[in-house]
Amino acid sequence: MDIRVVEGNIAEIEASAVVVNIFEGVTEPGGAAAEIDKKLDGAITALVADGEIKGKRGEFTLIHTLGRLPATRVVVAGLGKSDDLTLDVVRGVAGGAGRFVRSKHVASFASVLHGAGAGGIDAEDCAQAMAEGTVMGLYRFDKYKSKSDTDPVEEITLVTLSGDGIGQIESRVEKGEIIAEAVALCRDMSNEPANTMTPTAMAEHALEVARDTGMEIEVLDRDKMAELGMGSLLGVAQGSSEPPKLIVLKYHGDPDDEDNSLGILGKGITFDSGGLDIKGAAGMLTMKGDMAGGASIIGAMGAIARIKPKVNVVGIVPATENMPGGKAQRPGDVVRAMNGKTIEIGNTDAEGRLVLADAVCYARSLGLTRLVDVATLTGAVVVALGDLAIGAFGNNREWTDQIIEAGANVGERIWELPTYPEYQRQYRSDIADIKNTGERGGGAITGAMIIGEFADDAAWAHLDIAGTAKTSRNSGYTPKGATGTPVRTLVELAESVSSS
Repeated sequence: MDIRVVEGNIAEIEASAVVVNIFEGVTEPGGAAAEIDKKLDGAITALVADGEIKGKRGEFTLIHTLGRLPATRVVVAGLGKSDDLTLDVVRGVAGGAGRFVRSKHVASFASVLHGAGAGGIDAEDCAQAMAEGTVMGLYRFDKYKSKSDTDPVEEITLVTLSGDGIGQIESRVEKGEIIAEAVALCRDMSNEPANTMTPTAMAEHALEVARDTGMEIEVLDRDKMAELGMGSLLGVAQGSSEPPKLIVLKYHGDPDDEDNSLGILGKGITFDSGGLDIKGAAGMLTMKGDMAGGASIIGAMGAIARIKPKVNVVGIVPATENMPGGKAQRPGDVVRAMNGKTIEIGNTDAEGRLVLADAVCYARSLGLTRLVDVATLTGAVVVALGDLAIGAFGNNREWTDQIIEAGANVGERIWELPTYPEYQRQYRSDIADIKNTGERGGGAITGAMIIGEFADDAAWAHLDIAGTAKTSRNSGYTPKGATGTPVRTLVELAESVSSS
């Protein structure tokens, strides 16, 4: 897909379709929509008066121009109420508009910069949001279908009235495409079936990202992990015939200051059967996506390496299956993590915290003091927050706030839950240092805190994406399936650390 930026009047653009917008409650269109309305003899105004166009967010209306414009179709996109306009609204409208236009079998279209100049939104920010939203909204995973439902959109033209600053707008469009492509990679990996997205395949995707960006990469195998004492990760892996991998990507954005560093870690369980504490059939159906946290790390690292913030970033993905079998770990087993801490297995289906325990230990062995891990960790966080917010847990107020702010800046909602020390009693063990399970109440909290036990004095936060990693409906820039969250938050976080 090619996105280009041109200066001009969208009413004079020759295209299969042009997209303009209108706010909710407006009786007459303004700006570019007004120019189009004049050419169409007041058709938009008439449709507003008739109530067919209301301007509600995500509403799209198709008008055939019948030769009155160089473009053959006009799409009027609703932006919602003007007071509610944000960059994330722009992203969502751009994504929805792209899918709407594609459904009309249009291979290329032009669009105004939705909301530029309104609500304090400048053209550069708007252009990046539109590039992100359009590319993410047009995403689809159909590689296993014999025939696609619609043809792809091949070209998009963003039209700005003024040529001033067009170079900056083009630069921000390129950045938006980079970020959206990173989200698409995360979605692709998460949407793949487990018989193709194995730990080895995850490592191959990471190798490809490293080759494309010049990043340093190391993939640790079972023997190397055993040598390092990663008994917690290897305990999960021992029930599967698929070999585990610890994927380590390194971006050196500030080589003169090794202390200016960030560690991002992601759970890479490529299929989670629950182990010997096996899940029910319905619970296993979506478990191919239990590696979404790891996929988000690989996607984010690719974008970070291309955007080049001045910070050193290490991405770590412990990748394995969690399967039952003659060699699978049992409830009641005790494993020893890389730092020597012992863990009693209370439930083999609480495996994400086990693989991340050794990943955090490894990050600490590299000297990383700012850490964030990402995982589809608990069903409990879905009960608490549904599918609209990521659960956050941390041990450092300033660091957790910075992560939450990074999410807010890109439209990914993150809500913090407490990590009171009194919760620790839930995972005390009679025979080991800790258990890998707590009690039923506060399950998302204790799951996170078990990972935090291995962070020592590093500033650490955990993002539980169990509710937000996938969606069952098309909405804005997020089609049905894997969402690619929180790739954009991680990229924004790296940039915020770079500028802090």
